[in-house]
Amino acid sequence: MIISCGFICVFAVLINKVSLQETVEAVIGGSVLLPCSSTKRDHKLQYINVFWRHNGSKIVCDIIPSSHSLEKQDPEYKNRTETFPDEYERGNFSIKLHKLISADAGEYTCLISHSSEHYTVQLIIMESTAGTVTISTEQENQGETEPDSVETSSLSLWVGIASGIIVTVIVIGCIAWRIRKNSRSRRTDRHDMSYDAQVRMNT
Repeated sequence: MIISCGFICVFAVLINKVSLQETVEAVIGGSVLLPCSSTKRDHKLQYINVFWRHNGSKIVCDIIPSSHSLEKQDPEYKNRTETFPDEYERGNFSIKLHKLISADAGEYTCLISHSSEHYTVQLIIMESTAGTVTISTEQENQGETEPDSVETSSLSLWVGIASGIIVTVIVIGCIAWRIRKNSRSRRTDRHDMSYDAQVRMNT
């Protein structure tokens, strides 16, 4: 109880000094990086005291290298938070939250007490993107069937052209045959007329 009151007092004092806010989005079941970087550099490990809170009260993670800070962590965040110890001395106190659930949405505060800095991260949790994946898959399937449709249309076009050419050749052949037939008939008639004329002259 005393520790909680002390934290609230420290928070109240520091909130007027440095307060920056950022918004991040993530999906249920995924992971998200909650940023918190100090403007100062060359932090000494023995002086580092960073407190992460969710909606003002839930203990997400306390970064205190000199003590076992995870013992005070709320059960709902156990085995789901990741810190980056190699970045502490450079002022990077960001954490990564895994296996997100809808209850993780809300406001996260990062209080860097030893350098009097305070950061706020608004986390927005969205539903799974399965619907988007389904839509994309349908679009891809449609895209895959379009070439088949184009090939079918092209084949039909060539079949139509070939059929037209064949019909044209047949018609031209029939016309040529009729012309040749008529020409032969005329020659036969002329020959017969010439033969009859000669017979008459001889008689």
